[in-house]
Amino acid sequence: MNQPDILQALISENLVSDPAGARGRLLHEAARLFRDKGYERTTVRDLAAAVGIQSGSLFHHFRSKEEILKAVMVETIRLNTALMQAAVEEAETPERKLRALVRAELESINGQTGEAMAVLVFEWRSLSEASQKEVLELRDIYESLWLDVLGTLREHSNLQADPFVVRRMLTGALSWTVTWYRPERGGLSLDGLTDQVMAMLGFAVPA
Repeated sequence: MNQPDILQALISENLVSDPAGARGRLLHEAARLFRDKGYERTTVRDLAAAVGIQSGSLFHHFRSKEEILKAVMVETIRLNTALMQAAVEEAETPERKLRALVRAELESINGQTGEAMAVLVFEWRSLSEASQKEVLELRDIYESLWLDVLGTLREHSNLQADPFVVRRMLTGALSWTVTWYRPERGGLSLDGLTDQVMAMLGFAVPA
């Protein structure tokens, strides 16, 4: 199943918002504003202006600004988890499954969900405790994909390090690519960058 099909399936199940709809457009602009200005400095008026509506109209979709923040995070995790799951299922070996995970996460960070992924990292403390718990439950599902594949590699391949430590290191390294990775300047493609990450881990698995 390709990315548009996965997105449509999630939309039909009311798990994510249609990007072309009013709610989806609002979440997209909210992710951009929260990343650029920060959650605390972004006002309801800013959010409304970004999508061309009155401030009060926001509350037809969300009860509060924090609910918008939580929706940005929740829907991003749901979408990227589904995309990663599909990529893993298509890969035939543990090494290729790991490559699929690396490639998918690089895409999520540097592609269309990059703004929302940054919000997930940097605005985490702006959520209430109850909202954090909900997001963490989804995040655990996302992380289990990585730990399952890394655990298999530890048992049956040449991965020497502890899977949990490997994942934590990769989380930081892959997330940081948003600060320096500029393919438009003639640098590596995402596939090329994925190959470099795999080589660092001791796996030569081409696309």
